[in-house]
Amino acid sequence: MTRLSVEMLAAETAEPITSAGHAQLGVAVLLGIAVIVLLITKFKLHAFLALTIGSLALGAFAGAPLDKVITSFTSGLGSTVAGVGVLIALGAILGKMLADSGGADQIVDTILARASKRSMPWAMVLIASVVGLPLFFEVGIVLLIPVVLMVAKRGNYSLMRIGVPALAGLSVMHGLVPPHPGPLVAIDAVKANLGVTLALGVLVAIPTVVIAGPVFSKVAARWVDVPAPDRMIPQRASEELERRPGFGATLATVLLPVVLMLAKALVDIIVDDPGHLIQRVFDVVGSPLIALLAAVIVGMFTLGRPAGFSKERLSSLVEKGLAPIAGVLLIVGAGGGFKQTLVDSGVGQMILEISDDWSIPALLLAWLIAVAIRLATGSATVATVSAAGLVAPLAADMSTTHAALLVLAIGAGSLFFSHVNDAGFWLVKEYFGLNVGQTVKTWSLMETIISVVAGALVLLLSLII
Repeated sequence: MTRLSVEMLAAETAEPITSAGHAQLGVAVLLGIAVIVLLITKFKLHAFLALTIGSLALGAFAGAPLDKVITSFTSGLGSTVAGVGVLIALGAILGKMLADSGGADQIVDTILARASKRSMPWAMVLIASVVGLPLFFEVGIVLLIPVVLMVAKRGNYSLMRIGVPALAGLSVMHGLVPPHPGPLVAIDAVKANLGVTLALGVLVAIPTVVIAGPVFSKVAARWVDVPAPDRMIPQRASEELERRPGFGATLATVLLPVVLMLAKALVDIIVDDPGHLIQRVFDVVGSPLIALLAAVIVGMFTLGRPAGFSKERLSSLVEKGLAPIAGVLLIVGAGGGFKQTLVDSGVGQMILEISDDWSIPALLLAWLIAVAIRLATGSATVATVSAAGLVAPLAADMSTTHAALLVLAIGAGSLFFSHVNDAGFWLVKEYFGLNVGQTVKTWSLMETIISVVAGALVLLLSLII
């Protein structure tokens, strides 16, 4: 496709597919989101189907021709999967390799062996943050729960004193730090710089995880004092292996994509010359695709080979790593379709005008929208992709750093108060043997602290940089 035809296509898609006024568009958005919420919560429909139907409903409520709504949805789905689908797949493969090779267990055991009783909550935060970098939240929970329960039982620790820091580390990584799907989708939607977002995400994540993890766990342990349930301690992956990768090699593999992406961001700032050879090299090696692909290939040698995996076992491992993410890819893609339907309906422009009229800071507005959708749907990913679509026009005139902060504001809002409509709520409740009230006092409140602290830090950074 020529550059001229691309520009013509962009001009066509920039025109709203409906001429509805602000009032009708506002009602259409509320009804479209209500349809999604109702289908997910009341009828227990899969989020992919709910987002697809909700997108069509939004277009219909806005008075747009259905054929144009379908075109908007499918183009949004395609562009989103094209932008982040391969990255999610590579992250899933790396996570599966880390888990099955015993590399994750090696990191856990090494850190725990060197941690004193007083520093154990901080060790759990470190473990969860490092191990959680390439893993989906649910996979991270399943991987770390055996460690949390065993440490609590053998060391006679309060379960909440050990468990809350681990959950905080996983959750903060999930919401704020690429290459997790939520931040990646938001970066793609608002056209933010990934390296800058990653650097600022880590900057926001560190104080957030300290407050929501080790600090809050002291309070949570007093409120909820429960023993570690024996029935929930599953077998660890490395118990079936004769040997496993070394600590240094495993840690280097996990951190490789992060280092490459941060290096690209640093070179962009220092060199600032697109034609310079060094910047061109780092533009390639620091791109998310190459960085994650490099980590996967390196992992085959640093994780797979030391664990004694044959070529056939590695091939099977890749296949098993990809299978569980089909649902995630479809949800993310449908979220992108919903986002494009919002944009093409003129909703994004409406949000832009409202934010000007009401004088609401763009970052605060993004956080509030993500909070509302999170509370309604229970899904951090749905909240992120929907909020990103709504506020994407706000990023048009933003600086590189403020566009990155917009992504983090959305990510922070998407973590607010997990409750009974969130799968993560029930996962934590069952694994830790809690009742609903205890889960709200610990897990739900911890998620709220993460959201509020991270949101406040993002707003503070926006005043400084």
